[in-house]
Amino acid sequence: MQPDLGVVAAYGRILPEALLAIPRLGMINIHGSLLPKYRGAAPVHRAVINGDAETGISIMGVVKELDAGPVFKMGRIPIGPDDRTPEVEHALSTLGANLVLDVVNQLAEGGATATPQDDAAATYAHKIEKQEGAVDWNQPAVRLHDLIRGLQPWPLVSGRLNGVRFLVHRSRLSSDVTSEPGGTIVAAPAGVLAVAGSDGRVLHLLEVQPEGKRAMAARDFLSGHRVVPGVRIEQS
Repeated sequence: MQPDLGVVAAYGRILPEALLAIPRLGMINIHGSLLPKYRGAAPVHRAVINGDAETGISIMGVVKELDAGPVFKMGRIPIGPDDRTPEVEHALSTLGANLVLDVVNQLAEGGATATPQDDAAATYAHKIEKQEGAVDWNQPAVRLHDLIRGLQPWPLVSGRLNGVRFLVHRSRLSSDVTSEPGGTIVAAPAGVLAVAGSDGRVLHLLEVQPEGKRAMAARDFLSGHRVVPGVRIEQS
């Protein structure tokens, strides 16, 4: 086909040098992080899980080494305190589409320049594994909230309450504090499923999904499951 340029997005394998050599202008990749941070398979998930305040798109040249090519252009977006991975990915998709068009035009006109990455500053965003959703609930509330936001849309954070396994789709940090141990239900009034973090802060679980059922608001879950303060959420 004798292509001028190759564009790669969300492709999960390292491309061989024989393929990279085919396009006259090489290949560029739309990567969902501010390189060299979060090279690898799950950059958006890891940014949310780690509680980062921002992320972005890097348009880079593809080389044999994973996500290590020079960067042509970069754009940034904020990550809100309640943003989840799918919402961040949606924002990045729009940003990435605009940036890649700019770089393609610059390459076509012969005016594109790329900056080498600082390999010493590189970090890796490893693939999300199913077992990561079975979290230890005896953690700080902020950490639990970030895991709930980041492990979406799969595998989702899970727990076991009064023997019922459930998944958590949405949560929110509250201003409440407690002396209860981490993972303890501190209140369940008016449809609020409130759990203690190990740091004394309280996390509200807003949307949950009992195993084998649809996702539902916490108030609907509580209408069918008797939950009293003091019960612990167990690791599932």
